[in-house]
Amino acid sequence: MRARAQERERAREREVSAHTRERTRESERDRVRERQSARERQSTRKSERQSTRKSERRRARERASERAREGEREHARERKSAHDKE
Repeated sequence: MRARAQERERAREREVSAHTRERTRESERDRVRERQSARERQSTRKSERQSTRKSERRRARERASERAREGEREHARERKSAHDKE
């Protein structure tokens, strides 16, 4: 009788420890998944920043070349105006 009670107790302890090990594995998988997800979010933010900087640089180049063209046109107008006065 006592041996059966002890055996039942040991079986219950094995079941509890198996359950505990499974929960530990699950939480470790969750942590791994969360780290991976965090890396992906970080990578996404990085590529978005790079893309933004790239387009900002492109727009700055376009503005600079437009200013240069406008300066050339202004200069040509001044030359024509000076020439017309002669």
